[in-house]
Amino acid sequence: MPLAQLGYSNIQVSTPSSLAVLDQSYPPSAGSFKSEISGIMYQFLNFLSSSKAPFWINAYPYFAYKDDPNGISLNYVLFNPNSGMIDPNTNLHYDNMLYAMVDAVSFAIAKMGFKGIEVRVSETGWPSRGDPDEAGATPQNAATYNRNLLRRQMANEGTPLNPRARLEVYLFALFNEDLKPGPTSERNYGLFRPDESMTYNVGLSTLATTSATSSASISLASSGTKIKVAPQEYKMWVYWMFLYVVISILSG
Repeated sequence: MPLAQLGYSNIQVSTPSSLAVLDQSYPPSAGSFKSEISGIMYQFLNFLSSSKAPFWINAYPYFAYKDDPNGISLNYVLFNPNSGMIDPNTNLHYDNMLYAMVDAVSFAIAKMGFKGIEVRVSETGWPSRGDPDEAGATPQNAATYNRNLLRRQMANEGTPLNPRARLEVYLFALFNEDLKPGPTSERNYGLFRPDESMTYNVGLSTLATTSATSSASISLASSGTKIKVAPQEYKMWVYWMFLYVVISILSG
């Protein structure tokens, strides 16, 4: 039975997708879904459109950098100051890869004939350790990526394609997963180790102090509000303070 018939019309149902669903992602305006899944994606997008639910994407600029460290600017993927890139088809300027990835998904959705489906980031992060062939997996880069991302979340930033809509992002992850199989990087995305010691200092206490004296807010589980909507920003601040208290307790 549909949730709406049970009186739960405000519950949105979706599922995260890997960026691998895209056939093209560069430049963002060239974003398109792989032809072999176009039928499934059309049905999925039709459901999201009719239920007004968002499209969630797992987006990791780290993987792109790892595969081509000589061809991709580290500053570009870490949100550090850089010249960025201009999409030749839209003239939109991108100063980081995460926003470019998100907008590529938005363009892919539009090419399927759908409008108004919000794209949100269900996972993003950076590993603090990796194997010898996993370029860039260091505590310094992980701290820089997550710190810069959190600052942009606190500023309620949107992407170049949707600058007035705050991009909702979930940071992966709170803890390292020491029993997870695969490359070393897969076990080292956490802000904390399994023994609750800090992997690196991402500057959470500084960010919390800053947000306490401003109208902005920050959350690892943000609410995706539009910019300058005071009641929702207060709710995000409550979420953030709860998380900050938990992290303060864990860090001793």
